[in-house]
Amino acid sequence: MTAHDLVRALGVPDLPPRTSAFDPGYDPGTVRSHLEQSGRLLSRLKLSMATWLIADEAATRSKIEAAHRLQVPLVTGGGPYEIAQARGCLDAFVELCASLRIERIEVGEGFTEPRSPEGIMELARRHGLEVQVELGQKHGGAFDASTRDRLTDRGRRWLEAGAEQIVVEGRENAQGIGLFDDTGALNTAFAEHFANAWGLERTVFEAPTKRSQFDLLAHFGNGVNLSNVRLEEILRVEIYRRGLHADSFHRELAPRPRPGEGA
Repeated sequence: MTAHDLVRALGVPDLPPRTSAFDPGYDPGTVRSHLEQSGRLLSRLKLSMATWLIADEAATRSKIEAAHRLQVPLVTGGGPYEIAQARGCLDAFVELCASLRIERIEVGEGFTEPRSPEGIMELARRHGLEVQVELGQKHGGAFDASTRDRLTDRGRRWLEAGAEQIVVEGRENAQGIGLFDDTGALNTAFAEHFANAWGLERTVFEAPTKRSQFDLLAHFGNGVNLSNVRLEEILRVEIYRRGLHADSFHRELAPRPRPGEGA
């Protein structure tokens, strides 16, 4: 019997990958090792922030090659997109991403003046790139109702223009930002609002901490899309998602029949 055989015997469901990990500047060996260990569980790997722009290019290319070899899709973070746009170098940024065979860019609207979704989608399509959009100000604090409604409309416009998914800002601490208050508590009503407006499959919640990850999974169940999960936390998130964790077993796995048992 293999470990996979045992997992199946326990009644753990096969799930599509719904966790996007991020690389804030790990060394290539670390990235390769984690992708070999957990890559099949990932929806994609984010080359986060602008770290990959100033790292040794051969090191960055080796990470990209590892992701391609292990069939883990790639996306760039929204920060370098915003900076390139503000500095008049957006075309060059998009060309670079395409030349590196990165499949998707993240369009950020967190600290610079946003542009027309339709124009950005046209630029991305010319280079064969998908687009996801990160909504929420980097320094805007927790969302209020007016911000929620404005972002809802903005997200709908992006989806209508052809964006693949909308990412809800959570930064690196999920505290005093976006859906999280100053204590780190999740605003479940606002999270539900976004998921209903855009569709759960097309909504991605940044969840960089254990509390944010577990709270979102507990609220939405194993179908929720999470991002900004550190490489070393992928397996913990995924056992929680499947009910193979003490804090989720009775909700996710215990009610499921084992193979061959009646419902």
